[in-house]
Amino acid sequence: MAVSFTNADIDFRLPAKQALKKFITSSFEKEAKKKLSVSYVFCSDDFLLGMNQAFLKHDYYTDIITFPLSETEKKVEAEIYISVDRVRDNALKLKTGFDQELIRVIFHGILHLVGYKDKTSSQKEEMRKAEEKWIKAFENEKA
Repeated sequence: MAVSFTNADIDFRLPAKQALKKFITSSFEKEAKKKLSVSYVFCSDDFLLGMNQAFLKHDYYTDIITFPLSETEKKVEAEIYISVDRVRDNALKLKTGFDQELIRVIFHGILHLVGYKDKTSSQKEEMRKAEEKWIKAFENEKA
């Protein structure tokens, strides 16, 4: 399993699933120089809030949590949880489409595994640039 997509407590169908799997795998391997095994889990706000509280001791909603499970010289394994509710709300706030915001969040999680961080202003700026680069590359590959 290089890249898989599942649901936790919601019924959700991911658009362009096969194209995303292929793109994520090839882009990660090119940038990180490692193999990837990642499971994306789509869920509700409440489900991800529970994960945030239990594992990170954070008591707030978030759109994504990336859990690196193991990393060797040759491979990274991880789980990425995405709140579809939060992505939908953020898309409205940002005045962007749901699919566009979802793709950004999907790539955001993988970029953490590549090594990008987003705690400081400069790290956030680097993360946004990387997200935009991946989004453009994915759009060009799909076209």
